[in-house]
Amino acid sequence: MSEIRRDPITGRWVIFAVERAQRPSDFALEEREPPVVNCAFCENNESQTPPEIHADRPARSAPNGPGWRMRVVPNKYPALRVEGELAKQGDGVYDRMAGVGAHEVFIEGAAHATSVTALPHDIYRSTIFSYRDRLRDLKKDRRLAYALIFKNVGVRAGASIAHNHSQLIATPVVPITVQQEMTGSKRFFDYRGRCIYCDILRQEKAEKSRMILETPDFAAIVPYAARFPFEIWVVPTRHMSHFEDASDSELESLTDGMLSVLNRLERALGAPPYNYVIHTSPFVDGHLDYYHWHIEIMPRVTMAAGFEWGTGFYINPVLPEEAAKFLCNARHGQ
Repeated sequence: MSEIRRDPITGRWVIFAVERAQRPSDFALEEREPPVVNCAFCENNESQTPPEIHADRPARSAPNGPGWRMRVVPNKYPALRVEGELAKQGDGVYDRMAGVGAHEVFIEGAAHATSVTALPHDIYRSTIFSYRDRLRDLKKDRRLAYALIFKNVGVRAGASIAHNHSQLIATPVVPITVQQEMTGSKRFFDYRGRCIYCDILRQEKAEKSRMILETPDFAAIVPYAARFPFEIWVVPTRHMSHFEDASDSELESLTDGMLSVLNRLERALGAPPYNYVIHTSPFVDGHLDYYHWHIEIMPRVTMAAGFEWGTGFYINPVLPEEAAKFLCNARHGQ
């Protein structure tokens, strides 16, 4: 029989239609990679990107030239531009403002590779540390309210360039999805006096049925009301509302944890397309006792259709406990 579960943070309901479930191995959706032709993100093609904002390169190598390990550049086709004023105004019942913000690309590695798990450890580590550096820098811009760091892997996940990269878009307003998470978290905190993410971690560590990875600094779980098959949350064990407040040692641990989790995902599902997003607190907020930054990893192995778009429900054919078991077994190559 199908089961309906409620996300305790946002109040979103998910239908687990287990009768429609395929075998987990049937979700393998490895995409055929197009041939590499003059990839703009590869070394020696630096002239094909805007000038770098930040780079991990030897001290003697020149900016915007070869020799780098990781670069951050403005998106060549930005959704928002950093120049200009917000110019907020009303238009009858509507509101609008200028498209001011930031849109940056983290190019992960000079050599052409399409999987994070194929990257040298130090390059992905440099990427994770650069996430923090860019958030800290953009936080100084009073026009900006929020920044989302995200990664699209595979055509089905929205990637237009196969070379390993992730992106950051900073906006002058807080996105509605983040607002919903924060509202739900505050409601729980006001009622119980505790962070709901911390409570979720305590329960998941005790039950173990949805736990994939547990370290002193982070835990990776399949959420109780997962929207997608094999969805994973990576949550710091120390309460932190802002990603940019993570310490060096915590980011070292996060690098190891993310590589381990993504390796399991690829082993289990055959290198599926996926997205990951970092949900953190808005720039304008100080430390928040009720909100907890985290990373959501969403494999694109099913597609939303009319019911999902029309209702806000998600239909997931795989129970989280079964997904967690399958991902844990992938560690052993089963």
